[in-house]
Amino acid sequence: MKRLLTFVIIITMITTLALGCSSEKGEQTADTPKVEDEKSETSQETDDSTTEEDTSGPDGASGNVVIHYYWETEGHQIALNTLIERFNDSQSDITVEAKYIPFADFKKQLSIGASADELPDFVIIDNPDHAAYAAMGIFADITDKFDISTYYEGPVNSCTLDGKLYGVPFGNNCLLLFYNEEMLEAANVEVPTTWDELLDVAKACTRDTVSGFAYSSLQNEEGTFNFLPWVWSAGATAYEINSEGGIKALAMTKELVDSGAMTKEVINWTQGDVMNQFISGNLAMMINGTWQVPTMRSEAPDLKWNVAPPPMDKQQATGLGGENYAVIAGGNEDAAIEFLKFATSKEQSLHMMEAMGYISPDSTVAENQFAGDPIYEAFVDGMNYAYARGPHPEWPSISDAISLAFNEVMTGASTPEDAAVKAQTTIDGILGK
Repeated sequence: MKRLLTFVIIITMITTLALGCSSEKGEQTADTPKVEDEKSETSQETDDSTTEEDTSGPDGASGNVVIHYYWETEGHQIALNTLIERFNDSQSDITVEAKYIPFADFKKQLSIGASADELPDFVIIDNPDHAAYAAMGIFADITDKFDISTYYEGPVNSCTLDGKLYGVPFGNNCLLLFYNEEMLEAANVEVPTTWDELLDVAKACTRDTVSGFAYSSLQNEEGTFNFLPWVWSAGATAYEINSEGGIKALAMTKELVDSGAMTKEVINWTQGDVMNQFISGNLAMMINGTWQVPTMRSEAPDLKWNVAPPPMDKQQATGLGGENYAVIAGGNEDAAIEFLKFATSKEQSLHMMEAMGYISPDSTVAENQFAGDPIYEAFVDGMNYAYARGPHPEWPSISDAISLAFNEVMTGASTPEDAAVKAQTTIDGILGK
C-alpha cells in the first residue's frame, strides 16, 4: 500500500480541483527561454543501465508496477504493450501492467488518486503538466538515480523543478515551417528566414483562396504551443508578455492577419486543420509538427513540400512537445525505476519513437534515429533550439492568459499593448508579484 501524502499536499490538490489547475504557487519568473544558457542542475552520474538491456535492480526491486497513460491511438497502445511484454519477459521479479485513462480524466484522476491513496506506480504525462504534479509531491525525486547527461536541455527542463529531476522525457516533437515549393516558386520568392521575410513571402503567396501562412491559434494550450515560439524568438519568456519581445510577437500576429497573409480563421483551426488546409492547396506555408509528416506523406504523396526552421526575430526558437515518464512517490519506486531504465535504453527507446513518430529526447539516439531522411533530420536539429512551456506548477492558468491575449489581438478586440498588459496582470498574480 502506498504511503499517504502529507495533509498539506492533500489540501493543495483538493484546491487544485476547485480551481481547475494547480494552486501550488512557485516563485519562478522565467520559463526556459535560452536552452543553451540554462544547464540542468540534476545529477549526471553515469548509469550504464540506461543504455544497456540490464534489468537487474537493487535489493528489494520486485512486485507489481501499474502504469497510467492516456494514448487513444491503437498503434501507440500496441507499442506500449510490446514494451511492457519485453520487460516482463526479461526478468522474473517485477511485473508491469498498464491502464488506459482518457485524456479528459487523466489529470483529475491523478489529483484525486493522491488524496485517496489510489495512485499508480508510474505515469506517462504531457510535459507541460509535469511541474504541477512535481510541486504537489506526487512524483518521486530521481535526481541521483538516473543519468540525463546526453538528453536535450529542453525536454530535461520540463521534468525539472527547483533543480531536482522528477521524471525523464519519454519522447518529443517540435514545430517547423512547412512550405509548398511550387507556390513559392510561382511567386518568385525564397524560403523566409526572418519575420520580415515571412511577411513579404506570405503576402506574395496570398491570392484567391490561398493564404500565404497559418498556424493553429486556438484559445487553448494547442494555440499557446504554436504562439510561444514567436515570444521566445523575440527574446522574451512566457512570463514576460508585457515586454518589448512579448508585444512585438503579438504585433506580428496582428500584422499577418491585418495584411491578409494569414486568415483570421486560424483561431478556429487545430494543428490537424492547418495541415489539411496545406494538403488541400489552400496554404503556401504553415507552422506544424513532427507528427504530421507520416500523414502528409501518405495522404498527399504528390505534393511538393519541404520544411525549414521557423522564421526568427532575435534568436532561433521553436516549441517543444511530447510526454514524460514519472515515478510516483511512495509507490513501488525501486521497481518502477528498473522499468524506467529498461524503457529508456537505446533499443526500447527506438522501438517507441518509431511506433509513435516521436524524436528521442536522448541526443545520442536522436542523432541517428532518422539518418538519410532530410525532413526528420530537420526536426531533430530543431530540438537544439526547442523551448519547454514552463515548467511551472500553475502553467495551465498562465497558458490561458497567453492564448486569450493573441486571440483578442487577432480578432481586433484588443491592441497588442492592451492585450499584453491584461495577460501580464494575470501572470503576475499567479507568480505572486
